[in-house]
Amino acid sequence: MAQEREIAEEQIYLDRAHTALDAMREESRAMLGDVLDIGRGGTFQSRTERDIVVNTALARLQQLDIGDQALCFGRIDTAATSPDEPGESFHIGRVAVSGDDLEPLIVDWRAPVAEPFYRATGIEPLGLARRRHLHVQHRRVLGVEDEYFTTADGVGPDRAQVEEATREGLVENGLALGGPGALLAALGQARTGRMGDIVGTIQREQDEIIRAPLSGLLLVQGGPGTGKTAVALHRAAYLLYTHRFPLERQGVLVVGPNPLFLRYIEQVLPSLGETGVTLSTVAGLVPEIRVTASEPDDVAAAKGDPRMARLIARAVRTRQRPLKQDASIPYGVANLTMSVALTEDVVARARRRPGPHNQRHRFVERELAAALAAQYRQRLHGTSETEEGDDYDDQVRRVPEFRAALRRIWPRLAPHELIHDLLGAPALLRAAGKGLLSDSVLDLLHRDRAESLEQVRWTAADAALVDEARTLLGPTRATRKAPSGTPSVRELFEAPPAAESGTDDEGIRSYGHIVVDEIQDLSAMQLRMLARRSISGSMTVVGDMGQATAPAALGNWDLVVNHLAPRKPPSIVELTVSYRTPAEVLEAAAGVLAAAEPSLRPPRPVRTTGMLPDVRITDAAMLDQETISAVRRELSAVGSGRVAVLAAPAHFDRVAAYLREEGLDAVDPRSVGGEGLAAQLVVLPADDANGLEFDAVIVVEPAAVASRGGASEAPTPRGLRTLYVAMTRPTRRLTVLGTRPVPGLDQGDGSAQMWHAEAAIN
Repeated sequence: MAQEREIAEEQIYLDRAHTALDAMREESRAMLGDVLDIGRGGTFQSRTERDIVVNTALARLQQLDIGDQALCFGRIDTAATSPDEPGESFHIGRVAVSGDDLEPLIVDWRAPVAEPFYRATGIEPLGLARRRHLHVQHRRVLGVEDEYFTTADGVGPDRAQVEEATREGLVENGLALGGPGALLAALGQARTGRMGDIVGTIQREQDEIIRAPLSGLLLVQGGPGTGKTAVALHRAAYLLYTHRFPLERQGVLVVGPNPLFLRYIEQVLPSLGETGVTLSTVAGLVPEIRVTASEPDDVAAAKGDPRMARLIARAVRTRQRPLKQDASIPYGVANLTMSVALTEDVVARARRRPGPHNQRHRFVERELAAALAAQYRQRLHGTSETEEGDDYDDQVRRVPEFRAALRRIWPRLAPHELIHDLLGAPALLRAAGKGLLSDSVLDLLHRDRAESLEQVRWTAADAALVDEARTLLGPTRATRKAPSGTPSVRELFEAPPAAESGTDDEGIRSYGHIVVDEIQDLSAMQLRMLARRSISGSMTVVGDMGQATAPAALGNWDLVVNHLAPRKPPSIVELTVSYRTPAEVLEAAAGVLAAAEPSLRPPRPVRTTGMLPDVRITDAAMLDQETISAVRRELSAVGSGRVAVLAAPAHFDRVAAYLREEGLDAVDPRSVGGEGLAAQLVVLPADDANGLEFDAVIVVEPAAVASRGGASEAPTPRGLRTLYVAMTRPTRRLTVLGTRPVPGLDQGDGSAQMWHAEAAIN
């Protein structure tokens, strides 16, 4: 009865807040309409002011558009400090909402006053008497969960409420959870194929990362289910709220491992009222190329090696070359001589000058033209001195033979053109890589040359090489100064000033803050790319070295820091608690992680589903049928949830084919234009599953997954980490079916045919 009364009171308050929110939206629409009715005339100042109002109103409407998300999800009541000074109450929600008298009805979750909602514990109540989590669906309050902080020890969660909220339970590990019932209810909901925000259930260790200071490099280590991706995205939203100026001008970049992952997370920031953040893969930051191909692991690993930076620098230097023999340059009735000695002198001096290669092209052109013009004056006038009105230098530059010689000596180069030439020519590779890389590695880097740049099948690893080349080359044309005259409104109020510019002299877009997810899989060359895009070194990078599965992955936080080259010592924090992945799944996967790297440990789970993973060996002739049966069983078990079948790349096509032959609508979510991860049944290569989550997962032929990157069927550390990633994708149920044993993976049914851990892998 008491809870029904509390729910009714909260419903009245929520209705009032929604009425105020609707009024705030209408006020912004009215302001926008009034300005648009004025028309486009008026003075420059009036047009400028009008554009500012329009931009402000549109941004405000975006922030206030919360869709079907709950406006309010919590409340805090502060403790009374004295009989004369009673405590206050604050409702916490997605956006700040005020009434007609500017009374705050809802406090933005990022505001300082909301911090105790996420961080208070029984030992450290942070001035709270009570914390309340609201279960809100659309505009309706369905339930409340209260935690009281009336004693030093606090009051623990009501176990009956927790069990009522979800079929799952808490692991008895002594963790202090905020709103355990709300947390478990959220985690127990069926997946939708899109990541949702966690704004109503952020836990203390997550909130400390979200609200960490802006400046510098923040490294976040977090195992499966710790919410590191969600934490990184909520941190981006928090920083934009707290540091709106300058970050809104400088920009915030979020980098993910692949396009599928970006589609999975793309709605999180908009649901938090932030729509101006750039989402991209690492390769997507390189506009000159489009990734259309893959390549063998050993080739990708070679391209990610940090020594490639020196190789590319050498490749640029080899394109700065004096003539091997004198060239004759016809000019008027004379034939001028561009001597080898002249070109050697000019090239030597140009190499000593600062600046990128293409910028120094102008110097080489000017010096050669001046020398040839001096020759002509000497022949014509008996002196090399320039006379008034003399334009011989400019005329020499236009001679076709001069232009051809200049292209041989110091050509203007586009970055993708340089890399295409380099990888397509064994002689260029060996000249640039001599003494740096072995002949066998240089042979790996070589590929057949395409007939044109448009026909090149670029890979993701190529993008970092092109970006490195761009830094060394600079723009292919000299940067033009902006035309004089009246600047546009966009230039005045949207473009950052030179010191904060989002584009540097090489044309690279840079950002005020960069968030990088799954950083454990980035190569040294890719990390160099990201460092170049940071204006001040402010970055949040999250990952798990236990899930490092890419061929060029560094596998070490120290190496990551080294290649990001922070300007001051980084901050390193760890998420230690797994909220998403149930205890049963983490226990089954722990042995695989230990076999891959004995020093690594999985995070501590907070929830248990009561469902032991189904891990077993089957006969090869029965594997397909066993997989089909498992898929049907899991689809039935998860109801409206999502099921994923994960297989080794070599088995992927066959698994997808026989599932479809059985009438199961198995969707490859990477396909453009399809249902994507919203499909109830998806099938993926195991190495594309990083960062994703499903209600149920079926891993097919784990031994094949575990041998990834090896020359034989024997498991490799990288393959075992890939298997660990695959096994930790489910939020509820896990099935592992195979025909061969895997180190660290035991059957869970107690039968005689156990999958015992084998000897440590070299």
